[in-house]
Amino acid sequence: MTIIKICGMMRPADIAAVNASRPDQIGFVFARGRRRCVRHREAAVMKAMLDPAITAVGVFADNPLEEIAALLRRGVIDAVQLHGHETEAAIAALHARVHCPVVQAFAIASAEDLRRAEASSAEMILFDNGRGGTGQPFDWRWLRSVRRPFVLSGGLDAANLEAALALHPAGIDLSSGVETEGAKDPAKIAACVARFRALTNDLNDDRRKK
Repeated sequence: MTIIKICGMMRPADIAAVNASRPDQIGFVFARGRRRCVRHREAAVMKAMLDPAITAVGVFADNPLEEIAALLRRGVIDAVQLHGHETEAAIAALHARVHCPVVQAFAIASAEDLRRAEASSAEMILFDNGRGGTGQPFDWRWLRSVRRPFVLSGGLDAANLEAALALHPAGIDLSSGVETEGAKDPAKIAACVARFRALTNDLNDDRRKK
C-alpha cells in the first residue's frame, strides 16, 4: 500500500490541518539550519496534539544518534528519516539503540547514486532533490531501474501527483507543495490528500481487475 506523508510541521495549526485531512505520516524536521527545523519542546507539544493514527517521523541530517534515540524514547517521534551523510555504521548503531523504522534519503544524479541507495540497510530509501527542501523535482527517469521499494520526494504537489504515483513508489512525501508563502496551507493539504486517496483507490481497482 502506498502512503502519503506531509513533512515540515511547524505550528499547532499544521497539526490541526493534518488531523482533518488524515495523511498516513507527518514529519518534524530536526536537521539544523533547515527553514522548517523545530525545537524538541515544540515537536513534543505538536505530537501530543496529533491524531494517534498518524505516524510522526523525525527528519535528521547528521544529528547525534543519542538525540535521535532520546526523541524516540520520549515518544516525540515514531520513525526516523536520515538526510545527511549517515554511514552504514551509523545506521547499525542507531538500530542497536532503538527499534523503529529508518528511512535513508538519497539524491540521485548517477548510476552510482542508485547503487548506494539500493545497498542501504535502512528499512526504506527515499529519493529527493539534493539535500531536500528545494521544492523542485529531480529527473525521475533515474527511477526506472530501481529494484527496491522507495519513497518519492522533491517538488511534489497536486499537479504532478498522478505522474509521481505512476512510478509506483511505496510512499510520497510532500512539503513545499502544500504551502503558501512558506506556511502549510490547510486547503492544499486537504486537496493533495484527497487526490492521493482517489488516485491510489483507482490504482488498486485496476490491479484487482487484472
